[in-house]
Amino acid sequence: MQSQFGLASVWIQGDFVTRTVALILLAMSLASWIVILIKALDIIKFKKLARQSQDFWHSEDFAAGLDKLGQDPSNPFRHLALEGREATQHHRNTKAHLHDTLDVSDWVTRCLRNCIDEFTARLQSGLAILASVGSTAPFIGLFGTVWGIYHALVAIGASGQSTIDKVAGPIGEALIMTALGLAVAIPAVLGYNALVRGNKFILNRLNSFAHELHAYFVTGARMASSTETAKVLPLKKGA
Repeated sequence: MQSQFGLASVWIQGDFVTRTVALILLAMSLASWIVILIKALDIIKFKKLARQSQDFWHSEDFAAGLDKLGQDPSNPFRHLALEGREATQHHRNTKAHLHDTLDVSDWVTRCLRNCIDEFTARLQSGLAILASVGSTAPFIGLFGTVWGIYHALVAIGASGQSTIDKVAGPIGEALIMTALGLAVAIPAVLGYNALVRGNKFILNRLNSFAHELHAYFVTGARMASSTETAKVLPLKKGA
């Protein structure tokens, strides 16, 4: 009776190694999809916060601007504004420290940069999983194919029958492992590229917001953009 190609037949007729490879590919697929979904939801959330961050500059004072950024502690734009305010107050109120040799511009720049670096590390967490899955899954599937072909040829040799109907089934089932490897790797690679693009958009907005905050804390006015007038009304430095 001719064998039927399919995942069920691969699992039933495969040995321990074949089943282990299939389980590894399944685990890698689940891990990559979990990362893709979680990070995609984060990017949607942060993109919305990035668009809302411009409302900060249409406020009467700093406190009102913070209210417009919301109360979400995970909001990187709110956290950046608070970090800049604390850095400015700390520099002005603390004496006899090494950072007193730095001017307020350098000190605020360092604090804002540290805040952005921490958020960048958090934003990029999980991408290493997608990169690893995308680069290794095809080879794991290929290993399963090679092992399956070897296992099939040994079984055919032991039976003494090498007709095409006896060879095609086991060989075809072994080749399914290569297809599985590609099915796991392709979504991981595409998801990785999409998430990197989304992260780049958010980080660009965050860096722009940080530059404007730096200008505000150092000079008292937001830095004008090319689409705005040369002078921008400053925010009152309310707490």
